[in-house]
Amino acid sequence: MEVLELMHARTGGERGRGPRVVLSALVLALAVSWACSLPGGATQEARSRTNLVLVLADDLGYGELGCFGQERIQTPCLDALSQEGLRLTSFYAGSTVCAPSRAVLMTGQHTGRTWVRGNGGGDRQTLRAEDVTVAEVLRDAGYATALFGKWGLGEIGTSGHPNAKGFETFFGYLDQRHAHNYYPEFLIRNTERVALRNVTDPRWTERRLARGAADVGAGYAAPDGRIDYSHDLVVDEALAWLGERTPEQPFFLFLALTVPHANNEGRQGTGNGQEVPDHGPYAALDWTEPNKGQAAMITRLDRDVGRLRAVLEARGLARRTLVLFSSDNGPHAEGGQDPEFFRASGPLRGLKRSLTEGGIRVPTIAWWPGTIAPDTTSDLPFSFADVFATAAELAEASLPPDTQSVSFAPVLRGEPAPPVPEFLYWEFYEQGSRQAVRFGDTKAIREPMVHGPIQVYDLAVDPGEERDLADSRPELVARARALLEEAHEPNPRWRVPPEK
Repeated sequence: MEVLELMHARTGGERGRGPRVVLSALVLALAVSWACSLPGGATQEARSRTNLVLVLADDLGYGELGCFGQERIQTPCLDALSQEGLRLTSFYAGSTVCAPSRAVLMTGQHTGRTWVRGNGGGDRQTLRAEDVTVAEVLRDAGYATALFGKWGLGEIGTSGHPNAKGFETFFGYLDQRHAHNYYPEFLIRNTERVALRNVTDPRWTERRLARGAADVGAGYAAPDGRIDYSHDLVVDEALAWLGERTPEQPFFLFLALTVPHANNEGRQGTGNGQEVPDHGPYAALDWTEPNKGQAAMITRLDRDVGRLRAVLEARGLARRTLVLFSSDNGPHAEGGQDPEFFRASGPLRGLKRSLTEGGIRVPTIAWWPGTIAPDTTSDLPFSFADVFATAAELAEASLPPDTQSVSFAPVLRGEPAPPVPEFLYWEFYEQGSRQAVRFGDTKAIREPMVHGPIQVYDLAVDPGEERDLADSRPELVARARALLEEAHEPNPRWRVPPEK
């Protein structure tokens, strides 16, 4: 099939666009139309192992998609995916902030066992050689593996670099602070910097130099230096890679997007951290500029999920591919936008950095034409840790030891009464520390962790966690205490605050 060169190749020594993207003319036409209302692929396909596409938004709240109750932000492509697939309404992120959540997703271990338990930087935020990832297992099972977007679990030359953790292809951000910047001067392809045309605002450069901070690519662009929008480049590269897939080799694509995370440095410099090329359908509304930016980022994300679907349809891969969409944690209150304006947590309480439901329960959609029944919902509790076992089952691969992972593939197939994890667990070391555990419909939170009092909630009747049952249900407190102690394994890099 004829291909079109959509971006020029980077030339040596020139400050070029950087990424080279090739897509078929048919794929391009479908992508432009978003493919938000296309039916599931009908191509006759031979039996093969299931492909996996994992799309991860950054700081997207439980209530920020139309199919999860959002009324102000337009998300037609994800809503269509939901209508033709499965909404997982009790699905949880691995943590309430980025790095540990992604570590849980990659290793199948909850934060009581993972090496990376917070946004700590350095080796505390770097996966070790012995930390086996889902990408390594799938690669060893014969899958083509690629990561496009944000990593945050290891830099160039470390044991945690994506190429060292099972991803044959990587393009995007390694450093989380770099990933705040939507108009950076460079992105990274495997182990090399790819120069972009953006120019950093000199105010940020002066501030960084005054503090003696390293140049990791963080900051914000000058007003006339915003040329190459990183989200668009990452998606284009991912779709080009996806467009080259054939039915002969299964693949795992991890599309780890940065939207709608705020540019925290940009907020400090300009007052608006919701960086996006245009406000689209929200431009003329009487909203604040950051609120317009937040909505526009989410709608842009939605558009690109439609483009991804178009490629799968055009390549005849939809019916053999599971697309799983989720978010790395709850919604943020950064960048100047107002999460209350959008009811970003929906019916839940709390935001990013909390262990109440709003901080960790995330909007999750599974789409797999021909396997997942259309317009279905599951309220069974699963988490990022369970993606590992699910992927291994679909790939007909073995789980490594010491994973806290239960496959939810039976849920995708609509099988009755599938097994669920005995409990889900989180621990968090910022803001004085806290722990949480869910078992059945019971949710318990202890603040500070290990030493603090335990709150207990019945999520079946109180998903907003408004009524603490600790005084009236001592048996639940006792069970929660036992699970909190069982789940937490001491880690020398993540010390529990001393009892006061």
